[in-house]
Amino acid sequence: MNDVNRSFTDISCPASLPAHLQKRFRSRHVAMTGRSLIGLAAVLFGLACGSQREEVAPPPSAVVNPGAAAADVASAERVTAPAAVNSADLPIAPDSVAERYLVNVRSLDSTISVDARYFGRNNFTGVPLPGYEANEVWLRREAAEALVRAHAEFLKNGYGLLLWDGYRPARATDAMVEWTQRVGRTDLVTDGYIADRSRHNLGLAIDLTLVRRATGMQLEMGTPFDTFTEAAHTTNASGTVEQNRQLLVRVLESHGFSNYANEWWHFSFNVPNPLRFDIPIR
Repeated sequence: MNDVNRSFTDISCPASLPAHLQKRFRSRHVAMTGRSLIGLAAVLFGLACGSQREEVAPPPSAVVNPGAAAADVASAERVTAPAAVNSADLPIAPDSVAERYLVNVRSLDSTISVDARYFGRNNFTGVPLPGYEANEVWLRREAAEALVRAHAEFLKNGYGLLLWDGYRPARATDAMVEWTQRVGRTDLVTDGYIADRSRHNLGLAIDLTLVRRATGMQLEMGTPFDTFTEAAHTTNASGTVEQNRQLLVRVLESHGFSNYANEWWHFSFNVPNPLRFDIPIR
């Protein structure tokens, strides 16, 4: 940040600039820092001063709307905010369509381990969720094939994937939301831990961890699956836990997945024109 601020300080406004604009320019300089400062300064200086300046090339994501000074701080805060947990409000596709798009991940690679948590009682609700009728994890074929490629990369270093959840029938998501209402934990919905329109319903989200292939033991990730606290936030870690989370994120991101910042185990995959499903896993 010091280098960024120093580069900005080197930019001087010519004396010919009217006094009221000089005052406005200096107030922005004092009041703002970081990415918002670079974007605002580049635009304001170019338009108001119209003179030569030292080139400072912020990344595209750093440029903000110079006409929305009040929104600059909020824009900077959004850089570190997690992606929205809810997906678009899509209609449910017929089961016949789901059968064409969804695939059992282990049908593509049987060396991937599966412990479908919502098929049994070992989950935060304490009961099997509706729509889970087999210990299987399904995904959209595009996501499943990318996951298999990531698993192959982990295998080269003695690790493998353990899957907890993938495609989730819409009825199961409804049951989760109903559970939060029944036990007085609707904060889990508002805080972004449980979605009422989940990317899992699209077959485009996966919950997983890493295991050592030689022993089947899980790598230390700091929290159990479905821990609804800041301890599960991906970057909220140090030492071995941080290294293990970074390994998981780095390899999966290289194969097209994106991590959800509130949950180290949750990754999503994008496809054009996604569909929402409710077909039972059986």
